Amino acid sequence: MSGSRFTLLPDDRFTVLVPALEDRLQAIGRSLTAADLSSLLDQVMRQTMDFAFRQAGAHEGAVWLAEEATKSLTPVFDSGPHAQQFVGSFKQPLSSGVISMVFASEQPFVENEVFRNSRHDKSLDNLLKVQTYAMIAIPLYFLDACRGVVSCVQLKVPDSTGPNPPGFTQRDQAVVRYASTTLGRLIDHRILRATFGLR
Repeated sequence: MSGSRFTLLPDDRFTVLVPALEDRLQAIGRSLTAADLSSLLDQVMRQTMDFAFRQAGAHEGAVWLAEEATKSLTPVFDSGPHAQQFVGSFKQPLSSGVISMVFASEQPFVENEVFRNSRHDKSLDNLLKVQTYAMIAIPLYFLDACRGVVSCVQLKVPDSTGPNPPGFTQRDQAVVRYASTTLGRLIDHRILRATFGLR
C-alpha cells in the first residue's frame, strides 16, 4: 500500500480560464431574475428547504432573491399553502421590512412576536390575511455574494383569541442557517455545471 495522499490541486489547463469564469459567474449573479432562480431550484433543493422549515417548527418558509433591476426581494419558493398567492409576484422593497434589513446587514434574525417590531412590514400579511407571529431570516449566499434571504414564519389568524404559536429557538435558527448554506452551495454547483456545459 503506497503512502500517497489524495490532493486536489488546480489543473494548469484550466487556471488560465479562471478570470473569465469569475467574470461570467459575477455577470450571472447580477442578471439573475426570480424566474431564473426558480427554474434552477430542483426537487432536491426544494425538499431540503421544506424539511428544514418543518424541522424548525415553521408554518411555512420562503427563499427570496434580491433583484437588482427591481430593487426588491422577490420570493422564488415557498413551502406553505400561500405559495401561489405571492411567489414570483410579490416584491418586498429593499428599503423596508425585516428581510430587507437581513439582506442589507447580512446578519441572521430570529424574533418571536415580530409583529410588534416596527421594522416588520405588514404588506404581505395584509395580502395573505395572516399575522406573522414569529420569524427567522437568514442571508442566502451563492456565487460569492449575499444574493437573497431564506425566511420562515409561524402565523396566526388576525385577532384570534386562540393560543399563540410556540415561537422559534436558537436551535431552530441554526437549522435554517445550515439549510441556507446548503442551498447556496447546491445553487453554486448547478450554475457551475451549466456554465461548463456539464449535465
